[in-house]
Amino acid sequence: MRQISPSHAPADALFALAGRHVYMVGIGGCGMSGLARMLRARGAIVAGSDSSPGETTALLAEEGVPVCFEQAEGRVPEPCDLVIASAAVRPEHPELLAAQRRGVEIITYAEALGRCMAGRTGVALAGTHGKSTTTAMLGAALTDAGLDPTVIVGATCPQLARGCLAPAGRSVGFRLGAETIPAGPLAGRPGLLLAEACEFNRSFHHLRPTVASISSVEADHLDVYGSLDAVVQAFAEFARLLPPADQGGLLLIADEGAHRRQVAAGLRCRVETIGFSPAADWVVWLDTPTRRVTLTRRGAEVASWRASLPGAHNAMNAATACALAVSLGADGARVAESLESFRGVDRRTQFLGERPVPGGAVRVYDDYGHHPTEIDATLRALRDFERPEDRGGRLVCVFQPHQHSRTRFLLEEFAAAFGQADAVIVPHIYFVRDSEIEKQKVSSADLVDRLRRRGVRAMHLYPFEAIVEQLENLCRAGDTLVVMGAGPVWQVAHGYLGLGKG
Repeated sequence: MRQISPSHAPADALFALAGRHVYMVGIGGCGMSGLARMLRARGAIVAGSDSSPGETTALLAEEGVPVCFEQAEGRVPEPCDLVIASAAVRPEHPELLAAQRRGVEIITYAEALGRCMAGRTGVALAGTHGKSTTTAMLGAALTDAGLDPTVIVGATCPQLARGCLAPAGRSVGFRLGAETIPAGPLAGRPGLLLAEACEFNRSFHHLRPTVASISSVEADHLDVYGSLDAVVQAFAEFARLLPPADQGGLLLIADEGAHRRQVAAGLRCRVETIGFSPAADWVVWLDTPTRRVTLTRRGAEVASWRASLPGAHNAMNAATACALAVSLGADGARVAESLESFRGVDRRTQFLGERPVPGGAVRVYDDYGHHPTEIDATLRALRDFERPEDRGGRLVCVFQPHQHSRTRFLLEEFAAAFGQADAVIVPHIYFVRDSEIEKQKVSSADLVDRLRRRGVRAMHLYPFEAIVEQLENLCRAGDTLVVMGAGPVWQVAHGYLGLGKG
């Protein structure tokens, strides 16, 4: 099987930060905290700030990274050579304004990550859905295969640091790997750096990957793009960042659902497709009763494993990770062994536990899904995997919409996404990034109204404590409860199980 040959890109100035001071605004996020650790490992003197303390900031402090929480005071420490801002930080943030007044260079997280990819074998995983899970799967598989990658994931995973074939460790979103690839056909090449390629605000245009995947391209972030055509164009521009095929450039793109003809048109890199269709270059076979996934290429079996996560979408995520790992020189059998042992990413169809109730128990899941396609795929997967009706139970969903603009643009799609649920509770829309004017244009009651028109039992309820009380009355033995959304709605699942907010 043909292997890629990553280019030896010149090292960027970010590698010259040894001994220099970097200040990170919004350091508590998964991606930002991972970047902080990577820069610190390369010799930078890192400090940062966040809006409030949490487990991530506490761990950073334990590791010697100072974190402050008085952002409103607009103080950037002296000395400071570079400020890196999270995507969630607005330009008018007091600390960014302070850095501007002092003439300190300010770059975004995506720009910093792109600079880090220079001089590395960058692997960027893009798509409207599945980025975090696929990145974690690939990182763990490459670790198990002995290729020692550096990985930054926008979520935490207990198997990321050591791989799936070693005892699980602390849930982390970052792994520091080797400076050069230590084994396999690419041994001696620049070390692997895996990261999600986020399309929000066209952030992924700052990355400099050698290898990339695109799992899906759908209408999302329409507050930024305005139309699906603009989203497709942004993915096409991302794909054009890949180097030519003779320099190792490879794009693995979904055979269906990724607008591959428009996205891949005119590319100089090697383009390979993956999908359930026999026409794809990498063909995925899923036997639902046994949950056996098999990946073939040109008619030959590459790897086969029993899926550890529910749903066809997770089978595709795993197959994508497998195809990329093998293309990067990993042994297919070793990758299959790793994927079969993968237990998931936190907040991605994550089983939290059972709550005893009279006559049995309620099984509780937490999920990050906040786009209609993700919601539909997760509910279908849980319906198929849990089969609550066989226990006399139901599939109950608590869903918190994320952003008013996304809810307004995709209201009908959201309403159609809950067909598998027997009951839906909708709290307030999570307010982030949108304007106050946008906030007045749509509410959770609008979604509840649409759901009821479609025959779904739905209600709007807030605050979270009231939802927990409602669940205590609503849920019964045999039920499966899934709490979904990208905001703090996970607190409902933890509250129902008596786990607290941590």
